Amino acid sequence: VMSLLGLGVILPGVCFPAAAQTTQKLAVINIQQAIVETKDGQKARNDLQAKFGPTQKELQDKQAKLAALQDQYRKGQNTLSDEAKQKLARDIDGATTTLKRDTEDANTEVQEAERKVMDELGGKMMAVLNKYAAENGYVLVIDVSNPQTPVLFASNTIDITRDVIGLYDKGAAAGNNPAPATPAPRPAAPRPPATAAPKTTTPPAK
Repeated sequence: VMSLLGLGVILPGVCFPAAAQTTQKLAVINIQQAIVETKDGQKARNDLQAKFGPTQKELQDKQAKLAALQDQYRKGQNTLSDEAKQKLARDIDGATTTLKRDTEDANTEVQEAERKVMDELGGKMMAVLNKYAAENGYVLVIDVSNPQTPVLFASNTIDITRDVIGLYDKGAAAGNNPAPATPAPRPAAPRPPATAAPKTTTPPAK
């Protein structure tokens, strides 16, 4: 599943053009790919990476420190005093709790930022797609990126993803992309970032 920061987003699987057409034309589109690969999508991804990059680095540093404490405890099983091992166990507990809490907070912040971006870009993309479908006589457009739309096969000849990306970028450059007629659909909850608190088992204090 493609997303701005590794998070999955689901948009509607089917788009019907406003006006009925005499020619029965069908098409498929990977709407997630279309959004992410537009120039607006690429800029949004870079902006989010710049914003949350330091947070991710901080979490990675905390995870490394926790791993170092765990390694120190393992290596000191036979050499450290009971008091020293108890202190290490407490430090491991505290570091694990802190990392878990900070990771959850970061996930929530990233998800909310991505949701806002995808609401905005998703609404614009759907407006462009509706315009493209109506102007080109398509009566049905299926989103192959939507897991709820089980498309087992689709010919490349009816894939309009690249065409819609081009139309979106062209309209964005000219400042005349159609505004969404309705609020952008709410995407599904994205997946959390790759950085996560490791599962640790705190050694029992003797």
